[in-house]
Amino acid sequence: MTVKKTNKKSAKTVKKVEDKKTKKAEAKKADFGEQNIILIGFMGVGKGATARELAKQSKRFAVDCDDMIESFANKKIKKIFEEDGEAAFRRIEKSLAKFLETSVKGAIISTGGGFYAVLNLKKIGRVVYLKMSFNAIMKRIKNSPNAQKKLAKRPLLSNLKKARELFKARESEYAKKADFIIECEGKSEKKIAAEILNLISQKEQN
Repeated sequence: MTVKKTNKKSAKTVKKVEDKKTKKAEAKKADFGEQNIILIGFMGVGKGATARELAKQSKRFAVDCDDMIESFANKKIKKIFEEDGEAAFRRIEKSLAKFLETSVKGAIISTGGGFYAVLNLKKIGRVVYLKMSFNAIMKRIKNSPNAQKKLAKRPLLSNLKKARELFKARESEYAKKADFIIECEGKSEKKIAAEILNLISQKEQN
């Protein structure tokens, strides 16, 4: 009987030690101080959904650039393009980039497809490129429950031929700006978020 009690006690002690190690590892993985994580990539690749999952796993706030632009302009992005033009949208985007650099710390930032071009991108935080083929992106959008809404809010996807050309033009530029590149095709947001945190954690430890 004494042996059985000792074994049970030992098992509990081991479990407690393992639990503490797991919690410590998770905390270390998610703790990057005041550094922001910026998600870039083509429109529809899932930056917003991935940012929300990252926020959940890392216990941080998620900031959506498109939402902030719409709030600032008091109109939907589609309306900004229609009424004011793309140049006006890019000016707002540029101002937002300055605000993020000076005022936002320790957040997960999901960006619009063209945000990668802002000059101070690297000053805002760690840049993660979510990579996916054009066909996979379109399939992802079309298979989503609110597909029409997602297509409608992205003016640059109204012409698929031009959108594909834009994708090809931007693909290498995204890679150049990125600190990390994540292959997203066929992966869930949960898995993508875990990969991002592991990559950044490994970089911080080196």
